[in-house]
Amino acid sequence: MSQVTTTDLYEVTMALSYLREDMRAPATFSLFVRDLPPGRGFLVSAGLEPALDYLSRYRVGGTDVQEFAEALGRPAADLEPLRGLSFDGQVRAVPEGRLVFAGEPLLEVTAPLPQAQLVETYLLCLLCHQTTVATKAARCVIAAGGRPLVDFSLRRNHGPGAGMQAARLGALVGFAGTSNVAAATRYGIPASGTMAHSYIETFPSEEDAFRAFARAHPGPVTFLVDTYDTEHGVATAARVLVDLQRGPGCAVRLDSGDLSALAHRARATLDAAGLRDVRITASGGLDEYAVAMLVRNGAPIDVFAVGTKVGTAADAPYLDAAYKLVEYDGRPVMKLSSAKVTAPASKQVFRGPGLRDVIGLANEAPPEGTEPLLQTVMRGGLRSEPPDTLGAARARFEADLAQLPESARRIEDPVAPVPAVSTPLSVLTTVVRHRIEARTGAGR
Repeated sequence: MSQVTTTDLYEVTMALSYLREDMRAPATFSLFVRDLPPGRGFLVSAGLEPALDYLSRYRVGGTDVQEFAEALGRPAADLEPLRGLSFDGQVRAVPEGRLVFAGEPLLEVTAPLPQAQLVETYLLCLLCHQTTVATKAARCVIAAGGRPLVDFSLRRNHGPGAGMQAARLGALVGFAGTSNVAAATRYGIPASGTMAHSYIETFPSEEDAFRAFARAHPGPVTFLVDTYDTEHGVATAARVLVDLQRGPGCAVRLDSGDLSALAHRARATLDAAGLRDVRITASGGLDEYAVAMLVRNGAPIDVFAVGTKVGTAADAPYLDAAYKLVEYDGRPVMKLSSAKVTAPASKQVFRGPGLRDVIGLANEAPPEGTEPLLQTVMRGGLRSEPPDTLGAARARFEADLAQLPESARRIEDPVAPVPAVSTPLSVLTTVVRHRIEARTGAGR
């Protein structure tokens, strides 16, 4: 299926009307999050790189026109004005990995109106999902307090594509690896995996299974120890590792039960066997809340493998995001409907020390001591710079996280910073509102 036709139908109907009315002047749309989800003190900007890939390849072909016509139940000739349309606009965006807050544009598109309209749905889909999952993963990083995390989410993600994104986003915020082989290969992420309970069950005993696995894998191995009885499984794993002289780099994996208590007992068993270098990995429905509790309880867990709840951002799986027109043909515009008012004109976010942000106009002078968050990443439909790297995005994330107020870092009941609004933007908003109200009678 073409990425061009992966869109909402109303994008097509509006773009077709714009073309027939010869409304091709530059339009600026701003993509932002109105409110942070419950339980979130920040968001991690993510999804920009695939968004730029999408825009750089965007072109409406003959097959796309045919599919649009079939969806509308109209002759293909009626949709011919769309054929050949490509994206040749400008994009300003917050680079991946930066922390952002409610009301701040993640991305602004300026392009001929039909182009800017047609790409709305796909951009929202990319940035909303990936920002959601990156933020969930980032909270796990905070909760783990420096202990490694591994992405185990592929089998529970909402489709293979979402699984690829989850692995990439985990790496972006500092995960040590992923179980997803395709993602490990594509993105250069260390691959990580152990064995399933089914593997243990196929052998006459756990010891037979552990020895067979070790024979197949001469390097460090991880034994899953909770198929039958966890404490017995740990003791068996310890005996096999000592017998094979395979301690350093190896691990046992706990996947169920009281992970804190089991980890303490496993550590004691391993240490008593002289296997102080053997690590303990924990998995099984973990997210930042469970990880934080285990760390708080002093559980001697060395690696956390997180999957279902993180890859799906289970407790806050969506963003209240919007892609709204803020300027057309040089004229600032805004929406006045109740609870969904938007601010006019192209914007910039000016960041000061401690992540104190000011949302202002794109063309206003930055307040002293601040830096602009939105960067020009595309001109004339072409990238302004070479593709970004996960390493660079991770460095930006770590730098911002180091400045995030403790109240926003909290796993439970975080308080998100609220950006200020510049005087020029406030004044323009008032002027545009009054102009609309005078013209339309709104607000009377």
